[in-house]
Amino acid sequence: MRFGSFVFPVSQDPINDHRIIDETLEEIILCDELGFDTIWLTEHHFDGATAYVDPVVFAAAVAAKTKRVRIGFAVVEMALHHPVRLAAQTALLDNLSNGRIIVGTGRGSAFNEYEYIGFGVPMAEAANSLKEAEALILEAWQGNPVDFKGKYWEVSFPGLRPLPIQKPNPPLIRACLGVESTRAMAKMRRPVLIGAQDNESIAERLNVYRDEVIATGATDEELESLLDQIWVSKNVLVGDSESETIQIARDGLETEQSHFWKARDLFNPPDRAIKRQPNSNNFDSTFIAGTPDQVSGYIHELEEIGVRNLMMKLNTGEMNRECVRRSIGLFTHEIMPQFNKKKI
Repeated sequence: MRFGSFVFPVSQDPINDHRIIDETLEEIILCDELGFDTIWLTEHHFDGATAYVDPVVFAAAVAAKTKRVRIGFAVVEMALHHPVRLAAQTALLDNLSNGRIIVGTGRGSAFNEYEYIGFGVPMAEAANSLKEAEALILEAWQGNPVDFKGKYWEVSFPGLRPLPIQKPNPPLIRACLGVESTRAMAKMRRPVLIGAQDNESIAERLNVYRDEVIATGATDEELESLLDQIWVSKNVLVGDSESETIQIARDGLETEQSHFWKARDLFNPPDRAIKRQPNSNNFDSTFIAGTPDQVSGYIHELEEIGVRNLMMKLNTGEMNRECVRRSIGLFTHEIMPQFNKKKI
């Protein structure tokens, strides 16, 4: 099993943004040094949900400060990006990182209409334009002259430079919210990102994906290659005391979710208000917390249902810096070796 850090630093107060961005970069450097496979960056605007805001710009700093860890997006909010510019930016990042970029795409937030309003993009068109945007990115990455005429973009240019180092192109992976979107990606033989949810739902998604890929006539080798690129997300915290670690985890998740919903109440248009559902935190289904032995057991359960790559949010809700670093250290030294028998 491969392990990645889902870097999602909440900043509740603008005065803390600079400090949290610095601490986040330090955390990423630590993960690189300790043997994590991938750093996953995300995108949110105007609300402090993601302190570094722009994963594309931040990825350049990550590329400069790290040596071996892969750099993935989970995800870029495609509705807020012109696909040709993103193709050029990610190609440059692939060069700067010596071929370590994974481009994860999604339409953008399903809850934060204020993000779309801030960029002058209709929220209703976000999902519909995603497939076309990905097609344009893939065509641009090939380096040939492009003459693209679609519903949302009509562009013509002599060819992208620089081209990505990875051939034929960097991995392009889609975040899927439900079973049907997972099914659609499997039919296209595209890998997916699966968000934090209960293990039964994760198993269902993986089984649907596997069955649909097989139905396309894929070889065993092609199927295995695709399954090896699927990442599943969970919040993770490791500590010396079960009760203390679980309490810190619960507090962090409540802080994070409260911050998200407060921003939605404040910034979404009044006629588009989205009510927070009772028990929306879903702690038991989204969080793995406890001592090293307990966390190892939970991860073994994920391994048994077919999870091969675990994307771990290691700092949920602006946790204490030393608590997070302690958790990363315990995970690396006491848990990771049980799953990675060979050096990464």
